[in-house]
Amino acid sequence: MTELTQEQETESKIWSQGFIKGMTEEGESLSEINPESGPLGGNAAKAHSHGAGAGVPDSSRAGRLTSYKLADFPAITGREEDWRFTPLKRLRGLDRVGIKGMELNGAAPLVEASTPEGVTVETVGRDDARIGSAGIPEDRVAAAAWESFSEATIVTLPAEFVGNADNVTTLTLTGQGDTPAASHILVHAKKFATGVVVLDHRGTAVLSENVEVLVEDGADLTVVSIQDWNDDAVHASAQHVMAGRDAKVKHVVVNLGGDLLRTTPTARYSGTGAEVEMYGLYFADAGQHLEQRLFVDHSTKNCKSRVTYKGALQGDNAHAVWIGDVLIRKQAEGTDSYEMNRNLILTQGARADSVPNLEIETGMIEGAGHASATGRFDDEQLFYLQARGIAEDVARRLVVRGFLNEVIQQIKVPALEERLRDSVERELESSAL
Repeated sequence: MTELTQEQETESKIWSQGFIKGMTEEGESLSEINPESGPLGGNAAKAHSHGAGAGVPDSSRAGRLTSYKLADFPAITGREEDWRFTPLKRLRGLDRVGIKGMELNGAAPLVEASTPEGVTVETVGRDDARIGSAGIPEDRVAAAAWESFSEATIVTLPAEFVGNADNVTTLTLTGQGDTPAASHILVHAKKFATGVVVLDHRGTAVLSENVEVLVEDGADLTVVSIQDWNDDAVHASAQHVMAGRDAKVKHVVVNLGGDLLRTTPTARYSGTGAEVEMYGLYFADAGQHLEQRLFVDHSTKNCKSRVTYKGALQGDNAHAVWIGDVLIRKQAEGTDSYEMNRNLILTQGARADSVPNLEIETGMIEGAGHASATGRFDDEQLFYLQARGIAEDVARRLVVRGFLNEVIQQIKVPALEERLRDSVERELESSAL
């Protein structure tokens, strides 16, 4: 009989006790790549320091560099994971700020505000202490916008403010031309406030934008960011959500008009019991590039996240990109997370890239999962409708409307939902469906 080595004997005992090698009762035994604390915190943000930088760059979202300084980020080549899907030549210089004299010196979008009584909208200088409290730039384009903006717009919902679908706060942001520009927006919901804030982008712009959404303890906030630009617009928008204890946040991204749109929402938690819902709707036409890269960072116990992004594509070289990164850190016990992306290809020549990523550093969670699917019409659905006397072209439109309406109806603002349904209808009318 062959004698067992000491290592083999130890491994045999582990298996006999019902454990899997490399696992503990709390989950997989991971190396200490990531720090115990999250990459953002009040002190770190206020000091304008590096929010992360621990670990191996690009090996994990936990190890990605965050900094307010453009010089800390290397030049973008297009070979990086964060940029491999983005057609850099179409960014109109937003990626080359600080290289060969490239600057963001254009006029920021004109801001028009419509607010209910009690909500304030201010234009402040970049030295305002509130700026930088919800997010630190995570890539070179966002850092360039941080260094370049001169004034910021701050929307404040006071403590215990009660908002609803009839008293929505709307910022209409109208582009001022094709000279590359930078802008900064902060939406701040104080304790136990409820409300809806809409960021409505339109016109022509080449814009790099940072949006901060700070939701204090017990607040319930919906933020809808609509990108309905003219066909020649280029827009890179980094949007940071920070949810406090028992806060509820609904973040909705709607990407419709523009030549190239790159939206990068990030959600983080500063207190237990917070819930974040992230929804996305996009409709890519011929030649459009619509890119959505989101990150949910669970670094606090007993928090919840739900992500649902749905898009339709039609026409030659219509391209949609969805990257969904969810990180559940070692200390985030009790996390409940799920993300989903669905793409509907309507015509030949369109392409959708969908990459869900899930990192889990503890086994003590309520649940975590992801799903992704890209395809054409469901033949059974079409057959069902046609069998009831509905013409094929009408049936196809009904399927698309139903597919996208799941996201639209989450906004809970009837006037805005109607506008988006009309936008989808116009997109369908322009196709051969």
